Amino acid sequence: MSGYRIAVLASGRGSNLQALLRAIADGRLPGQIAGVFSDKPKCGAMAIARDHGLHAVALKPRDYADRASHDEALFSAVAGVQPDLIVCAGYLRIITDTTVRRFEDRMINLHPSLLPRHPGLDTHARVLAAGETEHGASVHAVIPALDAGPVLAQVRLEVGADDTPDTLADRLSPREHALLVACTAAIAGGRARLDDGRWLFDGQALDRPLRLDARDELQRETAHA
Repeated sequence: MSGYRIAVLASGRGSNLQALLRAIADGRLPGQIAGVFSDKPKCGAMAIARDHGLHAVALKPRDYADRASHDEALFSAVAGVQPDLIVCAGYLRIITDTTVRRFEDRMINLHPSLLPRHPGLDTHARVLAAGETEHGASVHAVIPALDAGPVLAQVRLEVGADDTPDTLADRLSPREHALLVACTAAIAGGRARLDDGRWLFDGQALDRPLRLDARDELQRETAHA
């Protein structure tokens, strides 16, 4: 197994973690999950981590005086597994600026919108309320601003006339998994890296995010989407 070490942060059911584990098992992702970390001890991601015998740490925010104290404790545990990359895969807490800077250029986040449109929560409902015909997901570097870091890649999804927030979420979910796996694999395999706040892919700077195609491969955009 590759020595590339991935730490996963999650707050929910763990479907993205499961996708990463499947990709490691079948050879699409060169690396290993060094640990899984959460703010919710009873979430699905923690159960998956335990089932796979992974190092797992969950710390409840209410057990700490403030957000900074919780982040210090949780991310000290993250640092303890010596990750090459930290993947926020459904981690629902805003991370303090101090913590983000501690892991600068080593943390990515999966966000369910075509950033810079719709940062924050409730993206599926907001897309429908805005009458947009296209939705999607983005993988971006984490910086000390909400969902504002450089975007590595996106996957796009047509919005149907009958879509609801729930149907959009359900249809987008497998494409989110594929996007996260492809981006994590590109970083772990050395194809993608951050350089002075800008993504390089195969040694060349990106002037727009990569696009995940129907074969789940990352492609450069040749024209505006």
